[in-house]
Amino acid sequence: MMERDVITVVSGLPRSGTSMMMKMLVAGGMQALADHTRTADESNPNGYFEFEGVKAIEADSSWLHDARGKAVKIISALLKHLPAEHHYKVIFMRRKMEEVLASQKQMLISNGGTDTGVSDERMAEAFRRHVGAVESWLRGQPNLEVIYVDYNEALQSPARHAAAIRQFLAAPLDTTAMSAVIDQSLYRQRH
Repeated sequence: MMERDVITVVSGLPRSGTSMMMKMLVAGGMQALADHTRTADESNPNGYFEFEGVKAIEADSSWLHDARGKAVKIISALLKHLPAEHHYKVIFMRRKMEEVLASQKQMLISNGGTDTGVSDERMAEAFRRHVGAVESWLRGQPNLEVIYVDYNEALQSPARHAAAIRQFLAAPLDTTAMSAVIDQSLYRQRH
C-alpha cells in the first residue's frame, strides 16, 4: 500500500506527456491535486490536471500538505523549489525532443501566439541542458525517488509502463484502467 505521506509528482518538459500520465494515475485510482482552472482545449482535449498553486511554489509551498497521498503535476523548471521536508516519488516524463518542440509550436499557434524566433536547434539544446541539470539535481535529493517514463514507449506498451508505475509507487493502482486511457489519436506530433 502506498505511503499516505508520499507526494507523487508528475514532471517533465511542457508537452512531454505529463497530462497523459496524470490521467493514467487518476484512472488507476489515485487522487490528483488539481483545480481544473485550466480547462481542456484543442491541445489537450482530456484536460491538463493542473493546480494553480504550483506556479507560486517558490513563494508558497504550504499547499503541498494537501498533496500527500495524491499526484500533482509540477513542470520540470519548478522541481528545484520542492521543500526538503516532504518525501516525493517523481514520475519524470521523457519524449522525443522534436515532438516536444512541434507540439509546443502547435499549441502556441492554436492559442493565437506568434513564433518566438528561436530556432528549433537552439530551443532543443536549451531544453537538453535544462533536462540534464534537472536530472542531476534529482539524483542529489535524498528525499525523493524518481522513475523515468518514455512517452513514446508508453504509447506502444501501456500495460508494461502502467505495471512499472504501480510497482514504483507501491500503490494498488488498476493497471488495466491506466492502460485504457492512452489514446493513440492524441499522438499528433509524430517524428
